[in-house]
Amino acid sequence: MAQDDTLVSGVAGRYASALFSLAQDDRQTEAVAQSLAKLDALIVESPDLQRLVRSPVFSANDQLKALDAVLAEFGIDGVAANFVRLVAAKRRLFSIRDMIAAYYKLYDANRGVTHAEVTSATALSEPNLVALKDQLRAASGGREVDLDATVDPSIIGGLIVRLGSRMVDGSLRTKLNAIRLAMKEVG
Repeated sequence: MAQDDTLVSGVAGRYASALFSLAQDDRQTEAVAQSLAKLDALIVESPDLQRLVRSPVFSANDQLKALDAVLAEFGIDGVAANFVRLVAAKRRLFSIRDMIAAYYKLYDANRGVTHAEVTSATALSEPNLVALKDQLRAASGGREVDLDATVDPSIIGGLIVRLGSRMVDGSLRTKLNAIRLAMKEVG
C-alpha cells in the first residue's frame, strides 16, 4: 500500500486505492479499468451526466437511481458499478473523474506502463512514432509507454512531450517566444 500512497493522494486517491485493492483481490483490475474508462467517456460526452455528477442539487437517492439506469444501459457492472454506487451514496460523486484517474495511475503502475503525450505541428509518421516510443521507453527506465499523439499546428514545428510528470517543450513557437522575450530585454 505504501507504493499506492505515493502514486495517488487525497480523497480521490484513497477511494481509488481501496478500489484497486479490491479489484486485485478479485483479479478484476482490467475489467474494472475498462468499466471505469467507459463511465469516464460517458461523463465527458454527456452534459446531462456531467451535471448529475457535479451538482449538489441532486440527492444521493436521485443520483443512485439515475446512475443505476446508466450503468445498466451501458453494461457497467460488478466491482466498478458497486464502487460508483458507493461513491454516490457517500456524496462524493463530484470527484468520480479524479477517482478514475487515480485508479488508472495505480493500474498502469501495476502493469509497468507509463503514459506520454506528444504534440506535434503535423501528424507523425509510423516510423517516427515507433522511434519516439523507443526513446521514451529508454527515458522511463524500460517501462512500456502508452503514447497519445495529438496535432496542434499552432506550435509551428518541433514537439512537446509529456512523460509522467516531466515535460519537454521543443516547439518552434516556444523558441520564437523566448527569442522575442530576449530581444525585448536587450532593446
